[in-house]
Amino acid sequence: MSDEASSKQSRKNIEHESLLMHASGRPGKIEITPTKPLTTQRDLSLAYSPGVAAPCKEIARDPTLAYDYTAKGNLVAVISNGTAVLGLGDLGALASKPVMEGKAVLFKKFADVDGIDLEVDTRDVDEFINCVRFLGPSFGGINLEDIKAPECFIIEQQLRELMDIPVFHDDQHGTAIIAAAGLINALEMTGRDIADTRLVVNGAGAAAIACVELVKAMGMPHDNVILCDTKGVIHKGRDNLNQWKSAHAIETDLRSLEEAMEGADVFFGLSVKGAVTPEMVAGMAKNPIIFAMANPDPEITPEEVATVRTDAIMATGRSDYPNQINNVLGFPYIFRGALDVRATTINEAMKIAAAKAIASLAREDVPDEVAAAYSGRKLRFGPEYIIPVPFDPRLIYTIPPYVAQAAMDTGVAQRPIIDIDGYKHELSARLDPTAASLQAIAEEVSANPQRVVFAEGEEEKSIRAALAYRNAGYGQAILVGREEIIHDTLKQLGLSGAAQGLEIVNARLSDRNTLYTEYLYKRLQRKGALYRDAQRMVNQDRNIFAALMVALGDANAMVTGLTRSYYQAFTEIQRVIDPDDQSLVFGLTVVVARGRTVFIADTTVHETPTPQQLADIAVQTSEKARQMGHEPRVALLSYSNFGNPEGEVPGHVRMAVAELDRRGVDFEYDGEMGADTAMDAELQEKYPFCRLSGPANVLLMPGLHSANISYKLLQKLGGGTVIGPVLMGLSKPAQIVNMDATVSDMVHMAVLAAHDALKR
Repeated sequence: MSDEASSKQSRKNIEHESLLMHASGRPGKIEITPTKPLTTQRDLSLAYSPGVAAPCKEIARDPTLAYDYTAKGNLVAVISNGTAVLGLGDLGALASKPVMEGKAVLFKKFADVDGIDLEVDTRDVDEFINCVRFLGPSFGGINLEDIKAPECFIIEQQLRELMDIPVFHDDQHGTAIIAAAGLINALEMTGRDIADTRLVVNGAGAAAIACVELVKAMGMPHDNVILCDTKGVIHKGRDNLNQWKSAHAIETDLRSLEEAMEGADVFFGLSVKGAVTPEMVAGMAKNPIIFAMANPDPEITPEEVATVRTDAIMATGRSDYPNQINNVLGFPYIFRGALDVRATTINEAMKIAAAKAIASLAREDVPDEVAAAYSGRKLRFGPEYIIPVPFDPRLIYTIPPYVAQAAMDTGVAQRPIIDIDGYKHELSARLDPTAASLQAIAEEVSANPQRVVFAEGEEEKSIRAALAYRNAGYGQAILVGREEIIHDTLKQLGLSGAAQGLEIVNARLSDRNTLYTEYLYKRLQRKGALYRDAQRMVNQDRNIFAALMVALGDANAMVTGLTRSYYQAFTEIQRVIDPDDQSLVFGLTVVVARGRTVFIADTTVHETPTPQQLADIAVQTSEKARQMGHEPRVALLSYSNFGNPEGEVPGHVRMAVAELDRRGVDFEYDGEMGADTAMDAELQEKYPFCRLSGPANVLLMPGLHSANISYKLLQKLGGGTVIGPVLMGLSKPAQIVNMDATVSDMVHMAVLAAHDALKR
């Protein structure tokens, strides 16, 4: 298959999976959940009538109290009319909704800002403005999105004048801010002064004009910027310019992009694929800076630039090249800072401050966990790292303070922050690190692809998970099953073309069967198995076959669990794979809910762990928690709080605490205690001798019954994400999903198994 055909097929696969993801379970990507308990009549009477009259009267008396009594101060409206949806053009308001929901999700994920999407069904500028202007009382900020130029300029400008909350068109300013951050570092790296630098910009839409305006605000002279559109250089004397283009027209004899590029220091591309040729790049100044930001394909690729220049610094809009100009580095954190000081607008000073913050972060030493996620790249300030990566956890406490300070300095902050250092600490604690660490794990696997075998290869979910794993770039996916059945399923799913390159192994026909049988027979011959028993297991039991592939190095890891109970699958895997010599085998479940992550163990293996086993589980779980960005605080749970009441189980747990004392471990732990005490800092204060410095994030259960019941209740009650149980302590990576696992669950477990393989 050609590269182009492969790219088209990959895009088709992603589109198919995206449709399935959006439609599965509760349709869409967002929901609203209450932040206060509403379980009794009293709760309702406080939250609504008659109690709600009190905050209403207070806000009527003093409108600023809306920020104290409502969610206004953390609420952003994501608004579009759908006239410029992604790169798809004018699809209309309704078709833009998936993108706006996605933007709301990004606000929440990266900066803990609550976003509500609003699709306004009009192409009339005045109607749109009149609709949005009256939404000011509801929101702390307005994020305009996917509105075509030049209407977007008029809309944003007028709304900023009419409203007393931040109004920000991200398609313009988001790109401009990230590009400006990259430019700051590229100029420093090449020894240039912005006042003496010559910039050529191809494309004269919203983002391009915003880029030009921002770099000029940062000190680049007007005459040093040449803006080009489809008709060539925008120069004084052209009679086909609107007011936004004409504002950047200069006196020049240059008429084409090719002429403008001769001797240019910097190129910004916000146009179309192929707009720049290697010959144009060859004519640029020494150490040229090239930001080819067209999506999905840049104006010129780094490979093409490399054929004519070895001294260029490049950035694109794509994640598969270094230096991605990605708006998610900006808008969540800019709004975070603006909301936290109740800014009335987002001005040029705040945009420049955000650009400088992003630039400064790229110059700092990269933490090991971030560097590990991108191990295929060199994350050190230099030509291939002038912009931070999107999942750097430091962004949340780096950018907002710069933005907030700029708002205060320019007089647009209504609630100044006195203690900026304290504010940074608040920000660092605002987001749970789990999402970033899971992404870091995924990125590390992408950089070091692994072969993962899906044992139940004939199941639709396994097939889709294998395709998703492969298409995401995590490595080779192997399906154990009969080719004709797998191909029939792919055909029914409309994914026949996706089968190319997908590895299918029929256990009965494999040329490795003799080797596998001999290996298995040697393990089981003194456990009552005959040679023909081993042969039958290899031919007929896909879990055993997949485990043998991993044990003998034909695959790096395995995933199973859809068609058999957890314990049956675990028993079969144990026939092939032993525990690690230095570890205990147990199940660890990760629960992410309401911004908190809790690690629960043992959820799958030991019915009643001994004190020594509980101590082992505490040590291994704490290590995993640290790997995922959490400093462990371990609570050994019981129905008793420190001896009240007495009982056999609490005594058992108390012995485990003594065992940890004896070992001198390097993490916080205490017990025995109830789950409520473990999770509530106020309850812990009733026990001043408690060793935990805050709510526990590692919960060790006294028995399998309590652990398994707890996580399954949490899973079915909803309100959070449950990852696992993750099988810990085996000598080879194998993971077992629950029988009701989704495709996403399977992919997550496959990535965790692959990452485990990497760490061995």
